[in-house]
Amino acid sequence: MDTPQRPAGEADAAGTPALSYPFPRPSAVEIPRVYGELREQCPVAHVRLPSGDTGYVVTRYDDVRTVLADGVFSRAATVAPGAPQLSKTPPLAGGLFTMDPPEHTELRKLVLREFTNRRVQQLRPRIQELTDGLLDSMERLDPPADLNTELAFPLPVMVICELLGVPFEDRGRFRAWSDAFVSLTSHTAEESAAQRASMIGYLKELIDRKRAEPGDDLISALVAAHDEDGKLTEHELITMCITLLVAGHETTVSMIGTCVLTLLRHPEHLAALRERPEMIEHAVEELLRINPIGDGGPLRVTLDDVEVGGTLIPKGSAVLAAICSANQDAGRFTEGSPADFDPARPTAGQHLAFGYGPHHCLGAPLARAELQIVIASLLRRFPGLKLAEEVESLRMTTGMMVHGLTRLPVTW
Repeated sequence: MDTPQRPAGEADAAGTPALSYPFPRPSAVEIPRVYGELREQCPVAHVRLPSGDTGYVVTRYDDVRTVLADGVFSRAATVAPGAPQLSKTPPLAGGLFTMDPPEHTELRKLVLREFTNRRVQQLRPRIQELTDGLLDSMERLDPPADLNTELAFPLPVMVICELLGVPFEDRGRFRAWSDAFVSLTSHTAEESAAQRASMIGYLKELIDRKRAEPGDDLISALVAAHDEDGKLTEHELITMCITLLVAGHETTVSMIGTCVLTLLRHPEHLAALRERPEMIEHAVEELLRINPIGDGGPLRVTLDDVEVGGTLIPKGSAVLAAICSANQDAGRFTEGSPADFDPARPTAGQHLAFGYGPHHCLGAPLARAELQIVIASLLRRFPGLKLAEEVESLRMTTGMMVHGLTRLPVTW
């Protein structure tokens, strides 16, 4: 007699999780296939995390929104003594990613004005200027070229450096620092600690320079909030700078590459967008929906027993909201197959790419502006843009919370 199979994500009789997180991606253009099975059969899956701890992955759209918005799923609890961890390197306490309201709300207010829609509208001409300069340089090359190197990496770094007041010439160090902060399994705990220490040392020196010679930038404003108003401790000041520098470019770098790749794989939609550039905003929302930044949002820990999707999650449990799964939930995205790219999809704007609730990404307006400007400029400047290699040869980074293409070779 055949042995009956447990649905993926269910534990055995001894409580051992059936799955290890993160789940493997079958290719550079597909999310892990297990998410579809989990949404159908086991929407709250018991998993083993890279740290060795166990936790739960929530996969359906409505349940994911609950985890993102309900205060019982705490970010601050992730840095409490003995809390379950996502990776072997514990999170950095004292920043936006490890706080709950009301402390999180007060800290967020210090930087929110720099990322409002109004402020981003004022930044758009400068983003366009920086984009045009990079495309000028790319146009002078003999194709093929790596779009990651020529555009996807330098543009978000230029923008966040100008906004924060960080010297762009130091950009070569950012990638190693960022990779260490978003590592799940790609770095040892010792490697991550060394990179963190290096970045903290750099920012301490930069903060001292801002104290001596303040500028019209966000780090200077944060230094003043610490020195003059006492709104930030020294640790919070440094952690805020780390958060803004890493989150302010890492995710947008990956999104530019994957969004452009999606368009290049769908020349019919590329041509339609070139004919109707006014559709760029809606198309970007669908691109954000279909291209996950990572498998799940930052870890949360339950402050009490809580039921989600018919499963009781005990107090003190690690929980991950699988945004990439929620964004392909047929229960929410009902037009056609939710795994397909459809830039005319009416519900595209309901995606959770930037999160939901109190931790909704404060940089969302800036990321949207960069994507809209980059894609529109590429279509205008390079009408013959296409992939220089087969899609099957492309690879995504692995072992990190943020996924990105290792390279994106294009020709024109």
